[in-house]
Amino acid sequence: MGNTKRRSFLGTSIAAIPLAILGHTDHAASKARPNRIPAGSDRFGEHHTLGVSSTDFKVCTSDARGGLFVMEHANRKKGGPARHLHHNEDEWWYVIEGDYIAEVGNERFQLKPGDSILGPREVPHTWAFVGDTPGRVLIAFAPANKMEEYFRSLFKEDGGRYSNWDNPQDKASMHAYGMELLGPPLSLE
Repeated sequence: MGNTKRRSFLGTSIAAIPLAILGHTDHAASKARPNRIPAGSDRFGEHHTLGVSSTDFKVCTSDARGGLFVMEHANRKKGGPARHLHHNEDEWWYVIEGDYIAEVGNERFQLKPGDSILGPREVPHTWAFVGDTPGRVLIAFAPANKMEEYFRSLFKEDGGRYSNWDNPQDKASMHAYGMELLGPPLSLE
């Protein structure tokens, strides 16, 4: 093999070796670090109003390299989001305080502090705060995909109201973020 062919072969071979093996570190990985978020705080020092709750981001999409998005809802009034499903994310709820109801598929669950439930992707679900005292629930999406972007779009566009299930614009917006709007919120009567 001539010198020119050998250099070409070596150059092509080295290019095929993953950069991490050669000592190059992924920029996102090099920036990843623990983030302590104090109680009552948001990851970025923001507080968001979303329908019947205020929302603080706890773990953002970039914190977990796209694998997880976690937020905390502090409920002031009874209610919750419209029935929907996620095509690409599992949604998990963990009740910190207060009383909630969740419907996942055709099953209804009463949730008290310490309870959690998983809403698997492609399964219709909804939930609602039903307590007489303040409520707080952690909500996690895995993988994160576009969920943080979706919630940020709600805060920016319309002050963070929950989706209006009979509004075609809300259906289109949810679809753009990988969800389907299926029906009204839970009836609390």
